[in-house]
Amino acid sequence: MALRVTRKCLVYSVVAVIVGAAVLATALVLILRDDEEIMKSYKFGSRDLVIQLEEQPDHRYVLSLIRDGISVQRITLDHDFTDDSEIETIPRGLRLDGNGQRIEIKDIEDTTEFSMISITRTLRTGQIVSDLIHTNGKLKDREIQWYGGPEQMEQFYPIQRLRFEDYAYVPKELHSAAIVERYWLNSAGVFFYVEKEVPLFIDQDEESLRLTAKKELPYYTYDESFVFNYRIGVAKDVKEAHLKAVDKVLNKPVDIPDERMVRHPIWSTWVRYRRPINQQTVLDFAKEINDYGFKNAQLDIDDFWENCYGSLVFNSLTFPNVTELTEQLKEMGFRVTLWIHPFINKNCQPWYTEALTKGFLVKSHNESIGYNTKWWNSGEDEASYINFNNHGAVEWFRQRLVELREQGIDSFKFDAGETSWAPVDPDVEGPKALLPASMTTSFVRMCAEFGPMIEIRTGWATQDLPVFVRMLDFDTRWGRNNGLQSLIPTLLQMNLNGYAFVLPDMIGGNMYGSDILTKELFIRWLQANTFMPSMQFSKTPWEIDDESVTITKRFTMLHEEYSDYILQRMRLAVAEGTPVNPPIWWLDPEDEEALKISDEYLLGEDILVAPVLTEFATKRDIYLPKGTWRDGNTNQVYEGGRWFYNHLAPMDTLPYFIKTTFQMR
Repeated sequence: MALRVTRKCLVYSVVAVIVGAAVLATALVLILRDDEEIMKSYKFGSRDLVIQLEEQPDHRYVLSLIRDGISVQRITLDHDFTDDSEIETIPRGLRLDGNGQRIEIKDIEDTTEFSMISITRTLRTGQIVSDLIHTNGKLKDREIQWYGGPEQMEQFYPIQRLRFEDYAYVPKELHSAAIVERYWLNSAGVFFYVEKEVPLFIDQDEESLRLTAKKELPYYTYDESFVFNYRIGVAKDVKEAHLKAVDKVLNKPVDIPDERMVRHPIWSTWVRYRRPINQQTVLDFAKEINDYGFKNAQLDIDDFWENCYGSLVFNSLTFPNVTELTEQLKEMGFRVTLWIHPFINKNCQPWYTEALTKGFLVKSHNESIGYNTKWWNSGEDEASYINFNNHGAVEWFRQRLVELREQGIDSFKFDAGETSWAPVDPDVEGPKALLPASMTTSFVRMCAEFGPMIEIRTGWATQDLPVFVRMLDFDTRWGRNNGLQSLIPTLLQMNLNGYAFVLPDMIGGNMYGSDILTKELFIRWLQANTFMPSMQFSKTPWEIDDESVTITKRFTMLHEEYSDYILQRMRLAVAEGTPVNPPIWWLDPEDEEALKISDEYLLGEDILVAPVLTEFATKRDIYLPKGTWRDGNTNQVYEGGRWFYNHLAPMDTLPYFIKTTFQMR
């Protein structure tokens, strides 16, 4: 049935007849009405969710989601219908045609607990369409908070303070955007998920998040049409909305990472020794770790162990006997991992020529660029990127890693993998609509084949993998701009994008440039890390002083004490999709204060952590959500749902609180 609409005069209603939790029948009713609304509504359980369309003077429409009579979300659809538009009813939805465009709004799920609609267009290459998500709404006079979005160097949480302009939404090195899931969630219980095939750009300011679909670089631009489709989920609150999103669009992990990486610290040569390193350095480092009485998950041999970048062969001068080295390290109680990257430098022969000849390198459609790229260990146009969308290249790369394992290497630390390292406009295999981000997915999935002991630092629709995802390199500083104060917002951002197995970066940061690691910064970083899934050291406490060694041992032992609970929560992430380290509103999604707090986090649902993140501070204000809490340091009991001001926290103290009902299993 179609109507030519020249004025706002149509009400479209879908009423679901429900007995208990079962939808028995759906009646479609088309009503003409001389008013100012085009409305679609349906009822689930005891709640009403109305989907309302209102035409604007510029012929665009505002889509409003109204629950229990309250607007929980507004979206301005970028679609000029003009006076010659047609609105047609389709099963469970509407189709709007006008000015050479078509948009379908469909009700695709309707249960007692959750509803989801889809908005779909098919566009011609050359068209640019933007929909505007209004992010400045209120619910019951409370500002609606937003979560999800991209990993950023200057990570904000909630994310309303992030700013973007025409931002290509793919995993990239710029701004540390290694995790850019197309997922946004708000405190009213609404989430947005943009499908992977959409060539998505975003703009964000204090009022809105604009989703733009257009065929421009870095996306594949050589096809004639493309899709712009996304889903909107609505649940009773933000917690239920996120759990539904994990189930419907983000996916749960299929298993947990390596348990020893949870229980004991990872030690890396990177920050302490930089590059190059050698066999004796690694042995000396291992001996120091043991001599100071620390346990280990593994020792990672970082940059630069190869004879040239991309050979995947040990330098025989700096590592004269790798098998002997790995045997010695295992006798000392260490497992051994190796830093791996997806690049090959042009001077790394004969491996570069072999990869080039066999077609194993990413090539640009732009002939002037060819196979050229640059990374942090090459000059301009002096390297190429392995094409992990090519099955032959994957097998070639994988086999060389297998040969390294035959020398006693237990596993690998995989670096890079974001799309921006490849040449611009890549000409590679696979579905074109998924480029360039499919290169990240292909790389990460190849890495995961080497088992649960690996680490990666990027991902794209890879939440199902049973591996640690590392935060990108942090600087050695206190502030929010990639310093200590970014640690918790990044932890929460990754968890709320479905990546529950977060590996924090090195305790104390990476000491780039003129960064200086003070004793206070090292200890506060250590404390903030304690109830996260894993601990990773490169700079060591014995380089500072004996007191730092004592304090570090205490917090690594505290982490180990709760490692069974961390593993329990990891298994729950596999079973139910719950975050390992959720934000504190997880305990009370209606708590206005909890919804805003960015410097506290939970381990599971029983431990709240409120580290000191400010230089020279020896106390801090702490918000405890509802429940009865026991101070982990003093055993004092507090009733939550309120602030506690000026809580004492001298440098050797981490404020953390345990629910009085908690029992370690």
